Amino acid sequence: MGDLSQPSVQESGAMKKWGFIALHAAVAAAFIFLLQRFGLSASLESSLLWALTFAVCAAGLAYKQTIR
Repeated sequence: MGDLSQPSVQESGAMKKWGFIALHAAVAAAFIFLLQRFGLSASLESSLLWALTFAVCAAGLAYKQTIR
């Protein structure tokens, strides 16, 4: 029975990893969107483009940290 519980532990670790990456990307996107839109009075399109760019970069950095 010990073997049956082992995969769930591995899946939990994988879910934590991808959850961390998604959270990191979402926080970065929200931060840069709010900064661009309200702090710098940029257009909506520009703010969304920068938010998407920062989200992808943040997800990449978070991924690199999880495999280290």
